[in-house]
Amino acid sequence: MTTPIGSRKIRITEMHPEDWPAVEDIYRQGIATGNATFETESPAWERWNANHHPHSRVVARAEQQILAWAALSPVSARRVYAGVAEVSIYVAGAARGKGIGKALLTALIEQSERNSIWTLQAGIFPENKTSIAVHKSCGFREVGLRERIGKLGVIWRDVLLLERRSQIALGGEAA
Repeated sequence: MTTPIGSRKIRITEMHPEDWPAVEDIYRQGIATGNATFETESPAWERWNANHHPHSRVVARAEQQILAWAALSPVSARRVYAGVAEVSIYVAGAARGKGIGKALLTALIEQSERNSIWTLQAGIFPENKTSIAVHKSCGFREVGLRERIGKLGVIWRDVLLLERRSQIALGGEAA
C-alpha cells in the first residue's frame, strides 16, 4: 500500500526481522519522550518477537528508510480473548505530525480484521494528545481511565484506555 504524504510516497509494508534495528531505534525514540510507554529500555528482538502476534506487524517506509511501525500483541493467552489485541504504534521523531501514524494505524486495523481480531485496545498516557487524536480518528473510543496504574521512574502515571470494535471481524454484530 502506498500513501502520498506531503511530497513523499510512503509505503506501508509487512515488518520483517531484518527491520528490527530501525524498529528498535524508533521504539527507543518513543521511550525517550517519556509519554509513549512505561518501558525504559528496548527488549531484544527475541523477546519482542515472542510478545507480539506473528501477523499484523507493519512499517511505514520512504524509499529504504523506516519512519514508523505498528504491531499487535495478545492481551491474554486465554482462548476467549483470542480476538482481542493491544496496539503499539511508534513514529520516528523526524516523521511525526505528517499523517504517517494514521496511515499506519489504518493499515494495522485492516490487517487485524483479516486475522479475526474483533477488539483493538490501546493504553495511552493522557498527555500524549496526538496519539489519542490519531486513535480516535480511526474509530477508537475512550472506555476508561486507569488512575495511577504504574510508575515511570518515580512518577505515578494514568493511562487512558481506548478500544475499537470491528464490525467486520464481529460479522456485523452490534459491538
